[in-house]
Amino acid sequence: MPPAPEKLRLDKYLWAIRIFKTRTLATTAIDEGKVKLGGVAVKAARPVSVGDRYEIRTPARKWVIEVTGLLSNRMGYDEAIRHYADLSTEEDKAFGQRHAPSFYTGKRLSKTGRPTKKERRGLRDLLGDGEESPDKEA
Repeated sequence: MPPAPEKLRLDKYLWAIRIFKTRTLATTAIDEGKVKLGGVAVKAARPVSVGDRYEIRTPARKWVIEVTGLLSNRMGYDEAIRHYADLSTEEDKAFGQRHAPSFYTGKRLSKTGRPTKKERRGLRDLLGDGEESPDKEA
C-alpha cells in the first residue's frame, strides 16, 4: 500500500472511500452544500485530516463519517472502509430505503417524447397498422 498523502482534497477522499461513484459527483454534492464539517458547508478543495467528522447527504442515504486514515486512490470496498468510521444512526442508514424512487423502471415516462424505433415496431405489430414488410410472406 502506498504511503498516505500529506494533503488530500475532500472530493478525492470521498470518491476514494466509495461514498460517491465518481469524483465529479462528489464535487457536485460538495458544491450543493450536501457535505458539512461541524454543520458548516465545505469546499471541494478543503484538505482532509484524520479525525474530521463529515455529514454527507447522498440520494441513497445520510452518512456521518469520521476520517481514520487518508486514501488518495480508489481501492476495493474492503480496503476503503478501513479509512473511515461510519457513525450514522440506524435511521440515517434507512433514509434511502424510504425515499428511493421505487417506481422508476428505467423507461421513459408515459406521453413524453417520441416512442423509440423498437416501441414503434411493437405498436405496429400489435395494432396491425401500416404495410406488411416485404420480408414477411403471408
